Amino acid sequence: MDSRAAQPGGPPISHPRQADTPKAYPIGTLPDPARGPWALWQAFRLRTRRQMLLARAIRRRTQLTPATDRTANIAAGDVLCFLCLRNEAQRLPFLLAHNRRLGVRHFLVVDNGSTDGTLALLRDQPDVSVWQTGASYKAARFGMDWLTWLMLRHGHAHWCLTLDADEVLIYPYWQTRPLQALTGWLDGQGRTSFGALTVDIYPKGPVSAAGHRPGDNPVDHLPFFDAGNYQVQVQPRMGNLWIQGGARARAFFAQTPRRAPTLNKTPLVRWHWRYAYVNSTHAVLPPHLNRVYDTEGGELTSGVLLHTKFLPEIITRSAEEKTRGEHFADGAQYAAYYDRLTEDPTLHCAASTRYTGWRQLEALGLLSRGGWI
Repeated sequence: MDSRAAQPGGPPISHPRQADTPKAYPIGTLPDPARGPWALWQAFRLRTRRQMLLARAIRRRTQLTPATDRTANIAAGDVLCFLCLRNEAQRLPFLLAHNRRLGVRHFLVVDNGSTDGTLALLRDQPDVSVWQTGASYKAARFGMDWLTWLMLRHGHAHWCLTLDADEVLIYPYWQTRPLQALTGWLDGQGRTSFGALTVDIYPKGPVSAAGHRPGDNPVDHLPFFDAGNYQVQVQPRMGNLWIQGGARARAFFAQTPRRAPTLNKTPLVRWHWRYAYVNSTHAVLPPHLNRVYDTEGGELTSGVLLHTKFLPEIITRSAEEKTRGEHFADGAQYAAYYDRLTEDPTLHCAASTRYTGWRQLEALGLLSRGGWI
């Protein structure tokens, strides 16, 4: 991923002023991690934080009850997929089929109190292991404590793909090159992580107009996205990118852009039991795993997570999640966001671009082949 890429046909990725975010360094001025007392102190702090996150996960393992445990079927070299979800019976058929097509061999899923048949659907899948919990998603670091435990227990030495249920991973040549080809090449390059940009996709009309049935490819119903207006910078502490923009920033956070969702993720990692995600999959420790970009003028291979949030069900789910308050650290700050979603918004605008495939996203600078193929 080229952290300085621009989007032909749309506004270039811009770099926020340091004054807007005092603790973020402009690209190219990241402190050298190999020099000085600052680096030693930061390394100590991050190691301590990682150990604390692992300890949290070990404590919260008791909140998980196995519903169907088929992890004995996991073989060496299998690519694993980790999910934490609730009431996703409508999305699951496509989610499982797409990731099987990519090359995922086993799914390890936490079901957080589903009531729509999700658990029964998961238990019927021969390549799925599922754990149940009714505990607070928010108190478990939005599910990451539970997934960290499962990755610690089952993910060591495997390439692990961690997704939300509404994310569709694509990467260069994904239709013909499975994840095993990509991860094999990454291994050969000495890379242990792979970055992706979240791209919101949406229908032409109001959200309610996006018809969708179980098993449908949601991308068929959400054919538009924002091609430009993405802002990127490097965070100094962990060296991860911080990217904002896209449809949600434009439609819901135009007056408060710093509250817009973070779009950069590192969803695919050759896992070690000592690793831990910090904030969803936006950042991971140890910090070297966050270097999924190049600041020296080149590009690293990267993908895109097509974000299929804006299906009709989001209208009723937004009202429910506003009441539950489980998805944001400060739910009150996002009350207007939920209210706007329940109003059946139209995200399409004159600048919207119809999605045609990964080559289009590459031309726009949103993903990159890097040196692969």
